[in-house]
Amino acid sequence: MSITDWTRQALPAMLDDLKDLVELETHSYDRPGLRKGLDGVRALAVERLGVPSQEVLHDGGERGDVLELTYPGTLPGTVLLLSHYDTVWPAGTLAGWPFTVADGRVSGPGVFDMKAGLVQSIWALRGLRALGLPHPSVRYLFNGDEEIGSPFSRPYIEAASEGALASLVFEASAGGAVKTARKGVGLFELSVTGVEAHAGLDPDKGASAIHALAELVTKVAGAGARERGTTVNVGLISGGTGRNVAAGHATSGIDVRVTDVAEMGRIDDVFADLRASDPRVQVSLTGDWNRPPMTPNPPSQRLFEQARAVAAELGWPLKEVAVGGTSDGNFVSALGRPVLDGLGAVGDGAHARHEHVLVDHIPARTALTIGLIAALS
Repeated sequence: MSITDWTRQALPAMLDDLKDLVELETHSYDRPGLRKGLDGVRALAVERLGVPSQEVLHDGGERGDVLELTYPGTLPGTVLLLSHYDTVWPAGTLAGWPFTVADGRVSGPGVFDMKAGLVQSIWALRGLRALGLPHPSVRYLFNGDEEIGSPFSRPYIEAASEGALASLVFEASAGGAVKTARKGVGLFELSVTGVEAHAGLDPDKGASAIHALAELVTKVAGAGARERGTTVNVGLISGGTGRNVAAGHATSGIDVRVTDVAEMGRIDDVFADLRASDPRVQVSLTGDWNRPPMTPNPPSQRLFEQARAVAAELGWPLKEVAVGGTSDGNFVSALGRPVLDGLGAVGDGAHARHEHVLVDHIPARTALTIGLIAALS
């Protein structure tokens, strides 16, 4: 039996597993939901793959826990499979948006980003075994804080990828293409403290934090450089207490995306030089770089070529793409280790109500992972 024939036969069971996971709502800030969701992920892995040879649970505190499961292979080496189980959808979303399979699409909160990919990763190892293909050991790492930047799970991801033959990330694809480059991201908050005063009676005694912030936002936005792949977005602004009051405080939330590590330093310099023209106004900046850029390194480029060869053997072309979003693959890439991202679902609508997965592509994507892991041996 061919790999693709086997994954096609497995499709109905895979859809059942996907339904089970989607119906466990796992919002990134819902600790009880995350705990229940991870229990469901573990139960699925044990049901489909048996009890792992090694299991480690890292308590995430207020964040989602990190679960590592290792299954021994028949050949030396280890492949790391990365999947997050948290979603952007709050508990209760499912009530008005149930899991649905219709017209060749699977819809539901988190189905595309990224529970379909998680299911595919588990069935890939099941397929390797069922088809009797020699393969290295497989280590799964499931984290529940990816959608908020992986503040807890990052060190575990970095440690787990050390020495791995490859790290495969099951984020959704980009129209079927795998993701070999991603931008880095910085998340910052600019805070301005002014002097409150009555806008009509004592306008000269006030130093408006909002006016100062408006001045600074222009400088911040101007730091973007599209020709260098750098974008700066001021996405949130708040402040003031009344129309007739010179605002005493104002803040803005800033998102910065870069393709080049050098740009991180340039943006840092811009932020360090921010000053209000009114000396009575105080300016402070908090936040940091959340993820470094994911840039193609030689090991990752070789990994993509292996994946492309596997896809060709399966009868279809595999493309690569660079995207502006980030993932846990950024951490691995920054360490110079082989990583391939976007091995998950084909579909559309991440973080949107039209989120969906194309059913017909699930067997092919799973077959790609089966073939790639076997090729890595």
